[in-house]
Amino acid sequence: MEDEAAMALFEQAIDLGVTYIDTAPAYKNAQKQLGGLLQRRRSEVFLVTKTGTTSADEARRILEQSLQDLQTSQVDLTYVHSVGGLDVDEVLGKDGALEGLRRAQAQGLTRYVGFSAHNAPWKAAHLLRQADVDVIMCAFNPGDRHTYNFEEEVLPLARAQNAGVAAMKVYGGARGMSYETPRPSALGPHDHQQALRYALSLPGVATAVIGIFNAGELLQNVQWVKDYTPLGNIEKRDLDSLGRQLSSAWGPHYGPAR
Repeated sequence: MEDEAAMALFEQAIDLGVTYIDTAPAYKNAQKQLGGLLQRRRSEVFLVTKTGTTSADEARRILEQSLQDLQTSQVDLTYVHSVGGLDVDEVLGKDGALEGLRRAQAQGLTRYVGFSAHNAPWKAAHLLRQADVDVIMCAFNPGDRHTYNFEEEVLPLARAQNAGVAAMKVYGGARGMSYETPRPSALGPHDHQQALRYALSLPGVATAVIGIFNAGELLQNVQWVKDYTPLGNIEKRDLDSLGRQLSSAWGPHYGPAR
C-alpha cells in the first residue's frame, strides 16, 4: 500500500476508536508509514512491535531500529516474533531474546514483553512454564483449534500467570501466509463474524488483532466488535463441527504443529 493511503487508513482506525496497533519490521514499510502519523497521535494508541530472533543483542538492535522507524522513544509492547519457528531454549537463555527485551524494558524502551506463536504450541507452552511474560499473541480460530489447539495447550498457562492474551489469525489468515495482495480469508464463504466472536469468547482473550486492506474491511470489523456478544452453547457446537472440517481442509498451514 502506498504511504499516503496507509497513513490515511491508520488515522481512520484511530478515529474509529482502534487503540491496539500491531506492527513489525517484517511488514514491509508499515513501521515507517505509521511513524509519520505517530508524531501527532502517539498518546492515543497501544503500540506493538516484534523481534524475530533468539538473540538478546539482535533483539535490542531490531527494537532500536523499530523505534527509529516508528519515530517514538518507547513502544508499549514488544513480542519475540513467531516462536514456533525459533529455538525456544535459545530464546530463554541468558543471552536470549527474552532477556534482551527485559533489559530494554528496564531501560524504558518497551513497557511490556511477550511473544507471538503461529504454530508448534508446545514451544509457547514451554516458554510459559519457564518464564513470566506480560502478553502472548497466538492463532485462535475454529479451524486451527483442531490443528494447533493453542486454546487448550497454551491459553490456560497464560491465564495462570495473568498474562495478557491477544488473538490473531481469527479468520484463518491469508492463504499460504501471503499478504502481498488483498484476498479473501482462508475461511472462504464461512461466517467471519462468528469466527471473531469465537476468538473474543475465549477465556482470557483481551483483544483480536485483525489485518485489513481497505476502509471497508476496517469499518466492517469495527462494527462486528461493537456488535459482539459471547457465543452460545449451540453456536459453539456448530462452530466446532465446522472447525473440524476446516482443519481437515487446511492442514498445518502455519507450519508444523509439533
